[in-house]
Amino acid sequence: MPTERFLLPGSERATQADARTAGTPSLADTISVSVMLRRRAGLDLDAAATPLTREEFAARHGARPDDVQGVETFAQNFDLTVVSVDPARRTIVLSGTIAAMNEAFGTTLHLYQCEHGLYRGRTGPLYLPTELKDIVVGVFGLDNRPQAQVRCRRHRRVIGTQAAGDTSYTPPQIAALYQFPTTVTGVGQTVAIIELGGGYKTADLQTYFTTLGVTLPSVTAVSVDGATNAPAGDPNSADGEVLLDIEVIGAIAPAARIAVYFAPNTDQGFLDAITTAVHDSVRKPSIVSISWGGSESTWTSQALTSYDQAFQDAAALGVTVCCASGDSGSSDGVSDGQAHVDFPASSPHVVACGGTRIESSNRALTGEVVWNGGASGGATGGGVSDVFALPAYQASANVPVSVNASHYKGRGVPDVAGDADPATGYQVRVDGHDVVYGGTSAVAPLWSALVALINENRGAPLGYLNPLLYDAGATGCRDVTSGTNGAYKAGPGWDTCTGLGSPNGQELLKLIGAAKTTKTTRTTSNARRP
Repeated sequence: MPTERFLLPGSERATQADARTAGTPSLADTISVSVMLRRRAGLDLDAAATPLTREEFAARHGARPDDVQGVETFAQNFDLTVVSVDPARRTIVLSGTIAAMNEAFGTTLHLYQCEHGLYRGRTGPLYLPTELKDIVVGVFGLDNRPQAQVRCRRHRRVIGTQAAGDTSYTPPQIAALYQFPTTVTGVGQTVAIIELGGGYKTADLQTYFTTLGVTLPSVTAVSVDGATNAPAGDPNSADGEVLLDIEVIGAIAPAARIAVYFAPNTDQGFLDAITTAVHDSVRKPSIVSISWGGSESTWTSQALTSYDQAFQDAAALGVTVCCASGDSGSSDGVSDGQAHVDFPASSPHVVACGGTRIESSNRALTGEVVWNGGASGGATGGGVSDVFALPAYQASANVPVSVNASHYKGRGVPDVAGDADPATGYQVRVDGHDVVYGGTSAVAPLWSALVALINENRGAPLGYLNPLLYDAGATGCRDVTSGTNGAYKAGPGWDTCTGLGSPNGQELLKLIGAAKTTKTTRTTSNARRP
């Protein structure tokens, strides 16, 4: 008798714009998928006076045992194998042949060729047995196209006169310009870094930190979905992203432990890396740094929902998440003539980090403008979300309506900023080479390191930082009022290029990091655009 099915909301997939059909995968090939389940009970971030422990979170908000049983029965009925069950992450990993997956999820997988190579994909929605209605909120891994891109840019010297003020800095020099606190080093903190490719060599780290005169930080590679620390040996590869993230955090907060979660660059791998880091009860990160992303338009609705729920989990657990806002200006690299913002930076539950260009003299900042192009190319991402509603903490930030025809007044991106111009970039060591990198990929670890310092000073994690940042406002950040990222311009106060501005580390320490503070109202909208 045919199985009655329902359409899984938000699971619709379109063919990648530059892709063409390249055949059908072998039906006998075995693949795995991550099935996301609903929470046992909803989250109320305002009601939480203190962060939950990971054990408390699993008991209150993890997957229900009967929901897990329902998915296990589904797997048995369709000849799928249960690989793992993680109630806290609400994730069940199933494996099976492509033939079984096609039947189980009511789809047909094909092979597609795009500029990045061959990928396995699908079109249209997924269909599940009605017994799982309202239980399953997302299925990831059937489609394994590359989901995200790095948000870093290597500085390349050009023939001719350099722009006035072009220079480069070590991360401690950047931290000094932004007046980061100097009496703390990140003791007791673990910073998780999400990486979707590349790797690092310990020899590079040893050389780099020895040259800086900074103690070598503790760096651990964590495998997610089979990915490993796999350096390509080329500074122009994803290795540049990995080393930039590690070296910026390690140079500014050398006593913090760094855990690098390597995952495949797919919607499944990215999500699994985030949830693994957030719910890691062994390393217990207090900060997650993410320098990968893609335009909101490239994600399925189920992905946007599931990732944002993972960031809500982080907020409930007292984990701060910092995300790069993109390096392609207000278009975010999409060539449809519209403005776009980068995800996951557009989630209301992360700190979106935009980019600036700095000028300095005698170890002090003398000027700062929006990062936009010039010989180095690129520009900070920023704008108005097409997906997420305006959060309560931005209610007084004068977020404009979108420049697109919809004029939607959504979540404004970014929240904060920092030096990102490769021409005033960060000195790092990658694959045996001393190179200079910029991009908003540098700003996410910069802010992550600052949070580690403040966490140590206050003796408790800052956690969900956005409401605190907007409460601190102009005092805690250096306002950047000049420049444009394309469709949007900077101005006094919060803006769609640099948010509240670049960090004033000492002032932020006074405002939000002196000690365990009284609970600040953390009201935020979880709403998504219909």
